[in-house]
Amino acid sequence: HGDDYAVAVRKPDGEIFVQNEESVRLLESIGVTRTTVVGDTRFDRVLEICSQAKELPLVESFKGNNRKTFVAGSSWAPDEDIFIPYFNEHPEMKLIIAPHVIDENHLVEIIGKLKRPYVRYTRADEKNVQKADCLIIDCFGLLSSIYRYGEISYIGGGFGVGIHNTLEAAVYSIPVIFGPKYQKFMEAVQLIEAKGAYSIANYAELESLLERFRKDENFLSETGIRAGEYVTGNAGATAKIMSMI
Repeated sequence: HGDDYAVAVRKPDGEIFVQNEESVRLLESIGVTRTTVVGDTRFDRVLEICSQAKELPLVESFKGNNRKTFVAGSSWAPDEDIFIPYFNEHPEMKLIIAPHVIDENHLVEIIGKLKRPYVRYTRADEKNVQKADCLIIDCFGLLSSIYRYGEISYIGGGFGVGIHNTLEAAVYSIPVIFGPKYQKFMEAVQLIEAKGAYSIANYAELESLLERFRKDENFLSETGIRAGEYVTGNAGATAKIMSMI
């Protein structure tokens, strides 16, 4: 995570498998030279999670067939202060919020910012979920499956200590958006370079980006495709490690 360049596996004969060339240089600086770059096994893991994603009938009913759905994962209050105002003013979009901290105080804060109908997942049923414009995920274990129901994703944490897992969203070939504190996360930097993700620093930047996604279907589609290709293009580290062991 962040600027820690993790060792993947140490072979019995002393060879060390690492994620990237920078890890090689860091190890060489302390006299360790028996290294092999294999990539990051997290790409394989998110692909596996994607292939095993849960079907969530209530989320599917909430989404319906018409409006685009914006999925905000692992959000904090500063993130919510930016994307909720946009949601409040854009009835053509639905919103799913899976906050990072799930406690009653935070949920009440989120609800207080909403100006459109909402329902909490634990209180949802087939009837009330279809009347809601915002679905609040007030339980754990669903986020990695929920991204599949979105056309656009937002990853929280970028206005605090740093963004959360971007790969869980990118694997579904949807655009990824996050706040300004992402530089220590290699995959976020590379997603931006691949034009599969965008960083925003304030409401105006988010509004401009979402308006472009809303009005330009090709831009929306191409950004999502690039995000998905970034994940699949970096897969294979696990197989490399296993074959070399």
